[in-house]
Amino acid sequence: MKVLYTAIATAEGGRDGAARSLDGNLDVRIVPPKELGGPGDGTNPEQLFAAGYAACFQSAMHLVAKSQGHDLTDSSVTAEVDLGANANGTFGLGVRLLVSVPELDGAATQQLLEATHRVCPYSNATRGNIEVELIVE
Repeated sequence: MKVLYTAIATAEGGRDGAARSLDGNLDVRIVPPKELGGPGDGTNPEQLFAAGYAACFQSAMHLVAKSQGHDLTDSSVTAEVDLGANANGTFGLGVRLLVSVPELDGAATQQLLEATHRVCPYSNATRGNIEVELIVE
């Protein structure tokens, strides 16, 4: 792989601490969500993953759409990231990507999502590791 960019971030305190990027653009308090007994007054790793996946997928979708001659000005991607317990006592993630593309019909949007899922770096990183569901809204 030819590296195009390297993001560097440091976390201290795990799920009850903070995370900062080397350049200072990201500086967040990490806390457990209320659903897991935490105060919920900060962000958590699942929210950060959801935001990153949604943004990355939409950028990849715009790239694929452009190559197909489509303009997706009004599109949006929402990522829902589930944290769950596996049967073997470990933990895992699941993702639903809810995509709205008013510019295209349902069949064209589904085709676009499948092509994007093959291009998106987050999709490529998670493929075979977690379930990712693509949903046309």
